[in-house]
Amino acid sequence: MDETKLLSGKVVSENINETTIKQIEFLKSKNVNPGLVVVLVGDDPASAIYVRSKGRMCERMGIVSETITLAADTKEQYLLDLIDKLNKDDRYNGILVQLPLPDQIDEAKVIDRINPLKDVDCFHPKNVGLLTIGSPYLLPCTPAGIIEILKYYKIDPAGQDVVVIGRSNIVGKPIANILIQKAAHANATVSIVHSRTKDLKKYTQNADIIIAGIGVAEFVKADMVKNGAVIIDVGINRVSDPSAKKGYRVKGDVAFDEVADKASFITPVPGGVGLMTISMLMHNTIKAAARQHNIILDSE
Repeated sequence: MDETKLLSGKVVSENINETTIKQIEFLKSKNVNPGLVVVLVGDDPASAIYVRSKGRMCERMGIVSETITLAADTKEQYLLDLIDKLNKDDRYNGILVQLPLPDQIDEAKVIDRINPLKDVDCFHPKNVGLLTIGSPYLLPCTPAGIIEILKYYKIDPAGQDVVVIGRSNIVGKPIANILIQKAAHANATVSIVHSRTKDLKKYTQNADIIIAGIGVAEFVKADMVKNGAVIIDVGINRVSDPSAKKGYRVKGDVAFDEVADKASFITPVPGGVGLMTISMLMHNTIKAAARQHNIILDSE
């Protein structure tokens, strides 16, 4: 594997984190202590690991952080009432309710209840609308991380044929909306393909950039990719492996070993987009804090 092909999320996230730490210091000089609260409902192992990672990053950066853990059988109204309280709590500039939620809770109601100014995930309908018309203040964390990787490695999507595999509200739809805008680091021609697409391979074989977020381990094979394509792998899938220390290995949505030989650039899993997601969450929390206190940050 040619190391020069790797799009390292570790390198880019460390660069973003350095800027965020300076912004935190600047806010604190203005007597603003940025805060993030995360609500975790239930005991999903993957969600718990992710939430702990967020807490550690907050601690490292000096962001006030709290995790509120609720039982899996929590009533919907209880969670909605809790969000109302957090909306009014000035200690927290960002509110994040970890998804997925248990079946008895309507995710749409919960997302809609969060104050859009504190919605650091950018899932609230108001923030989705602003993104769609090209006027967002914050960007959803994972798509924002993808854009930062492309920027850092000077990969300009303008005029490029981009295929997004997956149509989720978390990755597929927002990254497509970002890339089609008439703006810097955008101006791409974007196709979204998914489980109902006829001849999906026809699209991917002609793509200059492929963004895989379908949630299927090693879905993208070498015969789906043209020579020289840029591959962004968003997938994080646990694949059983008795020989591994933990009993599983983490695989992306791309068959890395075979696709890497054809790609001009490719993100690894782990070590790629996943690291960027938490860095962009910290970045969004700081931007939200600045906005709520009418402070302009140097990067704006």
